[in-house]
Amino acid sequence: MDRGCWLWIPAAAATAAVLLLWCRWRMNRMLSRLNDMLDAAVRGEFQETRYDESRLSAVEVRLSQYLAASAVTAGRLREEKETVKTLIADISHQTKTPIANVLLYAQLLEEQVPEDCRPYTAALNAQVQKLRSLIDGMVKTSRLEAGVLVLHPRPGSLGPLLEEAAAQFAVPAAEKGLTLTLVPTEVRAVFDAKWTAEAVCNLLDNAVKYTPAGGRVTLSAVPYELFCRVDVADTGPGIPEEEHAGIFRRFFRGEAAWETEGVGVGLYLVRQIAAGQGGYVKVFSRPGEGARFSLFLPRR
Repeated sequence: MDRGCWLWIPAAAATAAVLLLWCRWRMNRMLSRLNDMLDAAVRGEFQETRYDESRLSAVEVRLSQYLAASAVTAGRLREEKETVKTLIADISHQTKTPIANVLLYAQLLEEQVPEDCRPYTAALNAQVQKLRSLIDGMVKTSRLEAGVLVLHPRPGSLGPLLEEAAAQFAVPAAEKGLTLTLVPTEVRAVFDAKWTAEAVCNLLDNAVKYTPAGGRVTLSAVPYELFCRVDVADTGPGIPEEEHAGIFRRFFRGEAAWETEGVGVGLYLVRQIAAGQGGYVKVFSRPGEGARFSLFLPRR
């Protein structure tokens, strides 16, 4: 090999090394720009910039266009969310007074009408109560879904909350001839006291409502390493397995529930409350063997 060839090899190697370094620098620069775009999008601060396609890759340009479109979509979603919040507030405000007035007039009417007309006023009262329950349930779930109400889970003992819930349903259970049992507990968990009480009361309400006279309803809590399980068990008719997946949907009513008062939003609200605290809810039931609803709450 002549001397010219020996001189050419180091020059080619140097050129290749420089080209490799330049490609690596260009790649790192592009990745850094992409990372900056994504960071700005996460913060909600991304703004579309015109890039020189002769200097930046097509991937960079397309990502910029995608993030710009996403930012527009996010803005529209925020506007729609604010509209929903306003609508929910209006519905809640506008319906409270008329329903309260109808209940008041129904009660006054019941005191004035003859005895043989009392069943009609009682039916009127029941329907208005059902309407109020429906609207209250829909407003609560809509507020949670729209982010109007935010749950604030804090560490605490579940004992006092379960005691208050059991005391609230002691009279309805006794009037129906049910045995309501609270298993004492000192279990601690991380939960929003107000909304967790709402969830537990919804489960107790269903248990008392669907359990026939002479049955039992039991409220208890079982600690695990990561979660605490709050159980509401009853000796009611039970729930077929094919309905287990649907009972937590809004307005779902099982075959055995059609003859019982209800609107089908209670269990849906329980699921929303559980999910909002990092927990979940499950049902264990077979026809003729009662049901056990378990609300799982994080312990940390």
